[in-house]
Amino acid sequence: MDDIINKVASSTLEVFDLEDYYPKGIRTQIDISQWLLEGFLLKEKDFREALKNHDWKQYENHFVAIHCATDAIIPAWATILVTVYLAPFAKKVIAGSLSDLETSLYQEILPTVDYSIYQDKPVILKGCSKKPVPESAYIMAVQKLQPFAKSIMYGEACSAVPLYKKAK
Repeated sequence: MDDIINKVASSTLEVFDLEDYYPKGIRTQIDISQWLLEGFLLKEKDFREALKNHDWKQYENHFVAIHCATDAIIPAWATILVTVYLAPFAKKVIAGSLSDLETSLYQEILPTVDYSIYQDKPVILKGCSKKPVPESAYIMAVQKLQPFAKSIMYGEACSAVPLYKKAK
């Protein structure tokens, strides 16, 4: 009886897993409408008072996305003012959704990776994340990998989808 050989394990295939670069920390979304009259009307004096009395320390070391869950028209200074209160506590603050926050984090991280280790190697851009890795991070990663990799596939080694092959 022949031994079963794991060809994936013995190949030169390199796996690029975006989860390896996922920053640890709590993600929090703050809804600015909680400080608006009936969720829609910003009354400056009341808004400032509500922010002054809010417990900002609860966001210590959080990654924070500020958004408005209603269709209220919010002046730019309002989100900026919320950021002023958050800045001493939060690791990062953005205006947008949690997905926008994840994209922003990867925009900072991916340019710092040494892609030269993938020079002339077949690479799998690992899919099936357990963490909320946004599609935009995959798009950024493939652009960074392409100048180095011999080929790029997406997915898992057993069922990878070919994306790119360097011309000979």
